[in-house]
Amino acid sequence: QTAYRYQNILPTSLPKQHHPPMRATSFLSLLLWSSAISTASAGLFKKKHRRQKAGTKYEQHGEVHVVVNKVGPFNNPTETYRYYSLPFCRTHADESAHLAAYEEERSIALTTDEDEDTTSSSYLRKLEIKGNRIGAERHKQRLGESIVGDRRETSPYELSFQDDVEWRLLCKTTLDKADLIKLKEAIHNNYFFEMFIEDLPMWGYVGDIEDEDEILGEVEGQSHTYLFPHLHFRLGTNRNQIVSATVSTERDRRVDITNVNKPTPVQFSYSVEFFEDDLPWKMRMTRYADSRFLPGSFEIHWLSIINSFVLVLLLTAFLTIILMRVLKNDFSRYMEIDDSTMEEEESGWKLIHGDVFRFPEFPTLFCAAVGTGVQLTIATLLLLGLALTGIISTTRRGSILAGMVVLYCLTTTVGAYISTRLYFQMNGKNWVRCVLFTAGLFPVPTSFVFMWVNTVALFHGSTSALPFSTIFTISAIFALVALPLTVLGGIVAKNYANHDFNAPTRTTKVAREIPTELPWYRSRFVQMVISGFLPFSAIYIELHYIFASMWGHQIYTLFGILLFAFVLLLIVTSFISVALLYFQLAKEDHRWWWSTFVNAGMTGLFIYAYSFFYYFHRSGMSGMLQASFYFGYMSIVSFGFFLMLGSCGFHFSLLFVKHIYSRVKCD
Repeated sequence: QTAYRYQNILPTSLPKQHHPPMRATSFLSLLLWSSAISTASAGLFKKKHRRQKAGTKYEQHGEVHVVVNKVGPFNNPTETYRYYSLPFCRTHADESAHLAAYEEERSIALTTDEDEDTTSSSYLRKLEIKGNRIGAERHKQRLGESIVGDRRETSPYELSFQDDVEWRLLCKTTLDKADLIKLKEAIHNNYFFEMFIEDLPMWGYVGDIEDEDEILGEVEGQSHTYLFPHLHFRLGTNRNQIVSATVSTERDRRVDITNVNKPTPVQFSYSVEFFEDDLPWKMRMTRYADSRFLPGSFEIHWLSIINSFVLVLLLTAFLTIILMRVLKNDFSRYMEIDDSTMEEEESGWKLIHGDVFRFPEFPTLFCAAVGTGVQLTIATLLLLGLALTGIISTTRRGSILAGMVVLYCLTTTVGAYISTRLYFQMNGKNWVRCVLFTAGLFPVPTSFVFMWVNTVALFHGSTSALPFSTIFTISAIFALVALPLTVLGGIVAKNYANHDFNAPTRTTKVAREIPTELPWYRSRFVQMVISGFLPFSAIYIELHYIFASMWGHQIYTLFGILLFAFVLLLIVTSFISVALLYFQLAKEDHRWWWSTFVNAGMTGLFIYAYSFFYYFHRSGMSGMLQASFYFGYMSIVSFGFFLMLGSCGFHFSLLFVKHIYSRVKCD
């Protein structure tokens, strides 16, 4: 029997979706408490199955377990729900029910194909149905898997190694009105399901719609909604290991569920096919990346890198030829004039040598921002390096997020050391407050965003709501690792770091007046736009693919290119910050500390602005739940870039200022 199957490669554009309305919310404390209670009662204290070990070496007829994970709208990758939130089979049919259903299925097939080979039925009956696998029982998960919303559970599918199954009954059921409404809404929202065999993911669609009007949607008597009750598993083996797995749905076995008022009998079934695959087991995950992402876009990634590299060269040439030439002329003039005529000849940046090292307002906040930015930069570089070397598996679910959580906690010592040292160099006295600011500057906004999105996910019943055990684990890591290391960094900076700022010029007691009449193109706003747009243009192309990986179903594997692009971004930002700083000093504005930090960090604001463009024009995302996660966490990502780039730009600018003022003659 020849059947047209929907393969597991998901399309890129799907119809609009409808999402359930969000329930009314109450006080935040009540929501958090109910979140903890519900997640705990949902399975925290229940015994969980051991996770299926990847790389199992099977014996002939050995048990192969199918683990189900979640369902959800394709265009909303964060809006996911438990697999068994839909009325799927939780138990397997027994031998007698299967044989009766098989004879009925086979008789239907014989009426459509008289030449069908009947020898397979005798072999099929030799495969004993044990019926001992129960669905909807939780599996143990890694930290990263829980963070990304995985909720793996057992399934009743009975597969055995190297045993093909032509057709097998999973269960027979009659769907009532409530079940039909659930399935119909899921199909109209383009729900897909996700399963695993070992660590190999498989995807498929719950159903399909035919003859639906693009404007009116479902038209009575014209459009039809179909459920796919049959799954075909195709497993590739290399010796005694499974190296590939796909699942597909058969169009010929679909069930019409258009009329939800009429109870509909449904026969869920499955088939299994094993084949020899020459793919090595260690390379099993590359096929996902190759088939989904790499071939069609690899050249575009290199175009992005070339674009960034050319921009770096242009900025380098600008700084070298223009700025250095101007500074050289300034140095020559200042070195050649007599002391008696110094005051008459002074102008521009040389005139403010007594104010340029006047420390900024809100030094505690400034030092905390600089230290946190350095910490995030080091953690990001370490993460990309570990991903590039393969120490952190980029194909394992949630490994990048879990790795970032751990690396952030381990690098808190660096952030506290940098911020506290700078605070003492600014003659700060209350260093403990600086350490506390550094410890909470990034985690506190992240926690507020998390509380909001987790509450929204909880009211929608989504698996994106982190379970209490995961929240407790992350909180414990922060409390027992991050906070002590932060305090340690502050103590080391207090006792062992150099507290001398070593300014090349003395600061006057009275601040110099800053000129206010300036042309519009030299205003602070124009500087901010320029400093944010130029670095953003260097990463714009690569940013699209990162968004498609973060908020889509594509797998990003080009971490070498990503690391190179990130380093180029730091260089571009630093060069632009120095260039704009020179123009600011040339107009006799000595308030450069905060302006340099903000100018360098403006790329983060451009990234957040781009997230709005991507949401409304480059994705099919919609709904309260998805929008909360998307814009909430993108604000945190953008804030992180603001701190990283701001800190990087400030340090380069500080070196530049110290260098030029150490070369001139001052009183």
